Amino acid sequence: MATKTTAGRVAKSDLIQVEPLVYEVPASYREDMRVPARVYADEYILDMAAEDNSLEQLVNTATLPGVVRYTLAMPDVHQGYGFPIGGVAAMSLSDGVISPGGVGYDINCGVRLLRSSIEAEALRPYMDDLMTALYQNVPSGVGASRAGKLSAKELAEVLEQGANWAVRQGLGRQEDVEHTESQGRMEEADASAVSQRAKDRGADQVGTLGSGNHFLEVDVVTEVFDEEIANAYGLFPGQVCVWIHCGSRGLGHQVCTDAVRTMQQVAPKYNITLPDRELACAPFSSQEGQEYFRAMSAAANFAWANRQVITHQVREAFKQVLGSHFSDCDLHMVYDVCHNIAKIERHQIDGQEMRLCVHRKGATRAFGPGQPDVPQTYREVGQPVLIPGDMGTGSFVLAGTARAMKISFGSSCHGAGRVMSRSKSRKNVTGQQLRQQLEQRHIVVRAGSMRGLAEEAPDAYKDLDRVVNVVHDTGMARKVARTRPMGVIKG
Repeated sequence: MATKTTAGRVAKSDLIQVEPLVYEVPASYREDMRVPARVYADEYILDMAAEDNSLEQLVNTATLPGVVRYTLAMPDVHQGYGFPIGGVAAMSLSDGVISPGGVGYDINCGVRLLRSSIEAEALRPYMDDLMTALYQNVPSGVGASRAGKLSAKELAEVLEQGANWAVRQGLGRQEDVEHTESQGRMEEADASAVSQRAKDRGADQVGTLGSGNHFLEVDVVTEVFDEEIANAYGLFPGQVCVWIHCGSRGLGHQVCTDAVRTMQQVAPKYNITLPDRELACAPFSSQEGQEYFRAMSAAANFAWANRQVITHQVREAFKQVLGSHFSDCDLHMVYDVCHNIAKIERHQIDGQEMRLCVHRKGATRAFGPGQPDVPQTYREVGQPVLIPGDMGTGSFVLAGTARAMKISFGSSCHGAGRVMSRSKSRKNVTGQQLRQQLEQRHIVVRAGSMRGLAEEAPDAYKDLDRVVNVVHDTGMARKVARTRPMGVIKG
């Protein structure tokens, strides 16, 4: 294979299969690559990835200063901004960079799973009332906000304390924090690193779902694959659970916007040459790199506080509607994972432990048994890995593995991954048609926008089974349980 000198579309024929379900663009593919670019996929997923620019974006990330071992694409990979969505890249702290495009605009977009002791068949008569109460309790949609803004002091506390702030306000429990990744707080957060524009956008959005692919679902556990781990997570067949998927709203978007603008301006100062200006970055140790890291950490804390407040609102709706029908309608945290984030972690590289800045954009942490960052209650079995699917198919709960720590920097996929643009999805089905289709399958739908509902149609996403099977079969995470929607809220 001749070495290329410039960026361009990567063809399927440019990849070498290195293991079953593992493909690689070698570092010799292009002159500016520092490490190989590795893809986890079956043949079908690989064909789909080759249809957009996601493989080229993955190769581009392999050119960044300080990148170690290889860049990774999870099986839900698709084209993003700078990095592909489903991309993972780890950078040396000494000579590596940090890139807002490697985190994304929705900083700490993530998923939280709550479990109940209620069985699905017992809940069905109350589903309409429950979904209406949830829709009323949790503001959703574009620009969704709550009555009254946080004061500057309160917002600073949210940005620096994360989910812990909400618990201190009586909007959660200590067990919620203990079952949240990083205990719901990045300690590097600095409210003063967040622009006033970002703060203004977020001041009235704590406790709101937003729009796009964000959702709130009431699901039933339909299948258990690993009974031992399911028991550790408190999951059983027929059980009602709740999924919450949202992020840092307008505040996180503005933090990314601010950082991209700054880093595009300072790249020449650090002699950084990029194949794509969307990969804007700065040395991690630089003033600009550190300022972004502190601001990104604050936005991540905002997202954890947001999901914690929504959790309180969901619990209130369950009590309001079900309190007189069930002796126990409480909801307990299984776990909360984030998708779009950069974290300082320790990983073994060529037999040596290194502190790295691990970018996960549309990828989920999947730490295995024995890792100190895994909650004590799950440490013997590994961290819960929460993989939401589309609103018609359902979602998966997996468990992180020791193998993930060796092959993927402790990472997994984060969902099914889009295969269809939002505009194309709207052309295929109207929101009203989709609502009728879902309700025919006994899925109760609440949506503020039929347009937004159509954009998230199940056909717009990859086959979740196929994606999860790649993760399971390569040993990045183990299948534990599957859930199916009973009710869906979309913004």
